[in-house]
Amino acid sequence: MLLERQTQLRQLEALLADAMQGCGRVAALSGEAGAGKTALVEAFVDHVGVDRLGQGVTLLRSACEDLSIPDPLGPLYDLAREAQWELPRAIDDRQGQRLPLFSDALDVFEAKGPSLLVIEDLHWADDATLDFVRFLGRRVANSHILLLVTARTDRSEGQARVRRALGEIPAGNVVRIEVPLLSEAAVLSLAELAGRDGDAIYRATAGNAFFVTELLAAESDTALPASVRDAVLARAERLSPGARSMLDAVSVFPRRADGWALQGLCGIAAAGQLAECVSQGLLEDFGDGYAFRHEIARRAVEMALTPSRRREYNQRALAALQENPDVATARRVHHAVEAQNLEAVRTLAPLAAREASRVGAHRDAAGHYEVALRYSDALPMESQAALHEGHAFECHLIGRIDAAMAAQGEARRLWQALGDRLKEGDSLRCLSRFAYLVGDRAAADRFGVQAVELLETAPDSAELAMAYSNLSQLAMLAERLEETVSLGAKAVELAERLNRPDILCHALNNVGAAGQWLDFAKGRRDLARSLGIALAGNFQEHAARAFTNCACVEMNRLNLNEAEAFLERGIAYCVENDLATWRDYMRGVQAQLLLRRGLWNDAAMMAHDVIDDDATTALVRYPSLVALARLRIRRGDPSAEPVLDEMRRFLDKGMELQRLAPYAAVMAELAWLGQGDADEALRLIDLAESLSPTRAVVGELVTWRQLLSPDSDPGETSGMAEPHRLLLGGDWRGAAAFWAGMDAPFERALALLHGDEAALREALDILEGLGARPVAQHVRGLMRQSGVGHIARGPRQATRANLAGLTQRQMEVLQLIERGFSNKKIAAHLTISPKTVDHHVSAVLEKLEAVSRGEATAAARASGLL
Repeated sequence: MLLERQTQLRQLEALLADAMQGCGRVAALSGEAGAGKTALVEAFVDHVGVDRLGQGVTLLRSACEDLSIPDPLGPLYDLAREAQWELPRAIDDRQGQRLPLFSDALDVFEAKGPSLLVIEDLHWADDATLDFVRFLGRRVANSHILLLVTARTDRSEGQARVRRALGEIPAGNVVRIEVPLLSEAAVLSLAELAGRDGDAIYRATAGNAFFVTELLAAESDTALPASVRDAVLARAERLSPGARSMLDAVSVFPRRADGWALQGLCGIAAAGQLAECVSQGLLEDFGDGYAFRHEIARRAVEMALTPSRRREYNQRALAALQENPDVATARRVHHAVEAQNLEAVRTLAPLAAREASRVGAHRDAAGHYEVALRYSDALPMESQAALHEGHAFECHLIGRIDAAMAAQGEARRLWQALGDRLKEGDSLRCLSRFAYLVGDRAAADRFGVQAVELLETAPDSAELAMAYSNLSQLAMLAERLEETVSLGAKAVELAERLNRPDILCHALNNVGAAGQWLDFAKGRRDLARSLGIALAGNFQEHAARAFTNCACVEMNRLNLNEAEAFLERGIAYCVENDLATWRDYMRGVQAQLLLRRGLWNDAAMMAHDVIDDDATTALVRYPSLVALARLRIRRGDPSAEPVLDEMRRFLDKGMELQRLAPYAAVMAELAWLGQGDADEALRLIDLAESLSPTRAVVGELVTWRQLLSPDSDPGETSGMAEPHRLLLGGDWRGAAAFWAGMDAPFERALALLHGDEAALREALDILEGLGARPVAQHVRGLMRQSGVGHIARGPRQATRANLAGLTQRQMEVLQLIERGFSNKKIAAHLTISPKTVDHHVSAVLEKLEAVSRGEATAAARASGLL
């Protein structure tokens, strides 16, 4: 009997009806383990079978397994089998490229007409499966597909990855449906039908549907089991010895055990033993396989096995699965590891890693390499080195740069011991790149030079071409322009001679990025050529880097429309291809662009999307840190200091101009507001000037120096961006007009501060409109010093706030609650994290003795706070 699920069933029915009309959706059922997600799916599927299959609705089902390392695209294989689509051949035809493969999948499923696709237990999914869900979710709105997924609401890493994946689907395309615990009334009703003590069962289960079911099935004349595990094991003890052994054997198979595998594992007696397990309600018979009614039950039985019995059953399972070439390698690795069959692990784990990497499941590929390395001591040195290299590459793709460096360092040691100069040199080049990604500039330079020196002692090679390009990139990042071009030319010549377009586009990217300061038109052409080669060759990392540099070059030259176009294309490309590192870096640049255009709330949300992800590396965080630091200073947020500290720590590892310049500008702005050390800010500006290859780079910094030290000499201004050149030349009107034409209100206000009284008043109005309170207050002080009278005082704080015990920040939160802002929107408006907003909202409700946001605003109005 399914109780208290009619609302959810009606939602699913409505979504399926929409899909039948060509308006598809993703429906995400969430709830704790045992809440009844699968039971709800079963009830809905039964309903679909009765009412819809006759109307042409196709049902395709799949699920993720609780393997030690997930099976890449396992659910898609299930869906493909049911759709009679040969996925292995499709993967080969598409050479493992996910975007074309997923497009083929969408075409196959859409060709079925109205379809219900089910993927259960998405919290166990591999990266590639989550990418497929993202892909389908972004395109499902114009399809006849309802994708129904289930996931737990625990605090596991898997659940967090599901949440991120669903968050990257357009809000209108995904519907989240909670599966709550059963109410006390529902439990009492079920217990009454079974003649059991409902109060006791509810106290023991808190309404967990699976636990309730298990207790209702327990022996009525015994005390209630204390846990689900105890309840399951108590039922298992009723089985005959043979059936109990069969139950134990099935328990080592995550998700379900295929019938043919069980026959091979347990022999001819299997059928009767399985039938007994089914009749006792412990297993379900799916025709071609058997499974526990819930993963909780399977784990309870499996965990009750002794270690030796668990190894024995897993070895027998492995032997059975090895007989079938169609079984996924990841499944065989799981049983090999559990059986401690080291020979099988050494053979299967590297194969599983390569298979996972091929379809983009890089996190899972790294996991398989880790398993292989755990048992690699008996392998030849060449094989060990290759495993370490594979592990390093996969770790770097998922942002585990420290682990990548450790693995690549071990590979280098092994290649060195083998006397392989090409492999050792390439390892040094990889170490150079990884060191840069963790912010260790000195180590990056050292490894890069060592790589070239070693590879130049061998015949010309692709490894040498890439090492030249790596040094060119490092020179470009340090603004050593001539060196960038010289090394880049070597890389280009060698890459073209060796017919290596991947290395060619990498080198052109470096040369083009440096060319922005030497010959802007040529630099643009080189970057465009690099991007074109990368896209044509599907060199995804190179394409993402080209998009990033194209956008940054246009930002540096204040061509904001062009920068915005590159960012939108680049971020979309990275989302499609799951290039999270480059996506988040570009999001930080986009946050800076939104900030410049006065869209401060949007900028804050964009930057927080990056900063609030703990997995984001320091290098990727930096553009978002710049945007947040400026926002918090301009809005007077006391939480600016942690952001500045993180920026400062990054500079300690390597003083690059591209990091130093924005940090110096932020510190100058802080000093100008009287909140920082002016001498230190001027020192940073001087340092940036000394590192700059051209005056064009430091235009913004020189304008800040003029604000801090009006009598200072601006120096040569030719080559600087037009508004900086105009302002430093005394044409504040021209500079303000330029910024106005670009929709850059804050910069326009700063230019107006150099003008007459009318300009000062206009600047003050702009700053007030932006919510830049401390900046506006500072401008009022400057106006008074200049003899300007009748200056508007600005918005007054509510004088009764203290009577209610509200802090200034809580008062700001209250005002935004009253305006109908969500917590996420409040966080963006105040440039603080959503978690901090949650604390403030709770404090406001408590101090106003309110139980809801509406009651809080009503109380605030009644007391004169609003």
